[in-house]
Amino acid sequence: MRNGSGLRRPARRRTVHRVSRTSSTHARLAALSTVLLIANLAIASCRDTPTEPMSIRIATGSPTAVYYAFGQSLAAILNRELPGVRASVVVTAASAENVKLVGSGGAELGFTQADVLPTTPAGNPTVDAIARVYDDQLHLITTSGGPVRTVADLRGRRVSVGAPGSGTEITAMRLLEVARLGGEEVRRERLGLDDSVAALRSGRIDAFFFSGGLPVRGIEQLSRASAIRIVDLSEWTEPLRSRYGQVYVSRDIPRTVYGVDAVTTVADPNYLIVRSNLPDRLVRQVTRLLMDRRAELAAAHPAAGRMSPRSAIVTAPLALHPGAAGWYRDTKP
Repeated sequence: MRNGSGLRRPARRRTVHRVSRTSSTHARLAALSTVLLIANLAIASCRDTPTEPMSIRIATGSPTAVYYAFGQSLAAILNRELPGVRASVVVTAASAENVKLVGSGGAELGFTQADVLPTTPAGNPTVDAIARVYDDQLHLITTSGGPVRTVADLRGRRVSVGAPGSGTEITAMRLLEVARLGGEEVRRERLGLDDSVAALRSGRIDAFFFSGGLPVRGIEQLSRASAIRIVDLSEWTEPLRSRYGQVYVSRDIPRTVYGVDAVTTVADPNYLIVRSNLPDRLVRQVTRLLMDRRAELAAAHPAAGRMSPRSAIVTAPLALHPGAAGWYRDTKP
């Protein structure tokens, strides 16, 4: 193009701004790195948040009785060998209270005598069995020089029949009924094992009942400190079976157990029970450890050493929990 003087105007130079490909790539990588950093921080935050361990509360009984010693040992095994589980024991009045606690969700595991359980299971049970663990034997303890030599001698005397909510109370009251000593025939006290021992030693009661596996530590300690007598109960097994069912059997208490004269007494199976809605996998592992660690459990109390997979599956009227049944089925006891 020419201007008015006839000279050609210089052409306008277009300015083009180009973004470097290298700069664009760096920007995208920086954005991606930021996203990955945020994601990694979120993952790390989740990992740093500890998972709450599952609580396994084991309902037991008196601290000087078998359930407590057994439960303490079982809790130690579960804590050691099941990651994510925090097991502990709960001191209770024993069987009847334990069934209520497990059924209501107040405990996950518990021990109970068979005669505490209803003979006809509920239509929608909240409690299942893991194993039959050993037999309880009903002790009737008195002083060696005292007047109580037979059950009939309890008439008119002060007798502890066990703590409220205990299996001892249920079995003792049934025995008194079949012996025609119900009602006001006996001056009943409702004391746990430790209180019964103290009351007998102080003379506040004349005798006490306690149901437990051999040996019961509280009675063992009493026998070392005082002269005691264990009353023979062999004549009452059949009357109890006739009236209350076939769970009762006769068992001996040898002289070697407490250092007193041997007697025959009434025995009753014990079960380890579990809340029905506990996961099958967890109950399977508890069952495995219960059976595989019998030697360790027996070191805590000899009664635990009497378990076997073959006898453990006999838990009528309770059904085995599916997790326990699966373990027994696969190991074919």
